[in-house]
Amino acid sequence: MSFGYTGAKLKIAKADADFDTLDVRGLLVMSNTTADTDQDATTLSGIGTLDEYDGSGYSRPDLGAATIAADNPNNRAEVDYADFSFGATVGAGTRQCVGMVIYAYVDGTAANDWPIAFVDSGGFPFTGNGSAVNVAVNVEALLQVA
Repeated sequence: MSFGYTGAKLKIAKADADFDTLDVRGLLVMSNTTADTDQDATTLSGIGTLDEYDGSGYSRPDLGAATIAADNPNNRAEVDYADFSFGATVGAGTRQCVGMVIYAYVDGTAANDWPIAFVDSGGFPFTGNGSAVNVAVNVEALLQVA
C-alpha cells in the first residue's frame, strides 16, 4: 500500500514544504521495515524499524529538480521527477526489498530528514541480482496532492 506520511501532508498543508527548493531523495527498505505502517512518522528516526536495504552497490539517489504543475482536469497538483536509479549493480540484500521511502534530505541525520511517501508498487518486492535498480517515474508524476 503506497501512501503519503501524515507529517509530510501537514507540511504541505501549512506551506512548509517547498518542492521547488526541497532536496528530495529515495531509500529502499527490506522486509523487516515498519516504514509501511508508521504513517504518522515525522522524521526518518520516527520510523520504528527502517531496515534500509543493505545489498552491495546500493546508494540513496538525489531525485534532482522537481517539476510542479497543476493538473486541472483531475483537480490536483503534481510533483514530478525524472527517472532515477538506486545503483548500477545492486546485489542481493539480507532480506527482500519491499518498498522505497521518498524523503526530504535536511542534513543527512535520521532525526531531521523527514519521510514524504512510501511506495511499494511497480516492481516490489525484489531481490537484488547485480543489475541496476531503476525507478521509472509514472507519467502522472511521483507525488500528487489532491
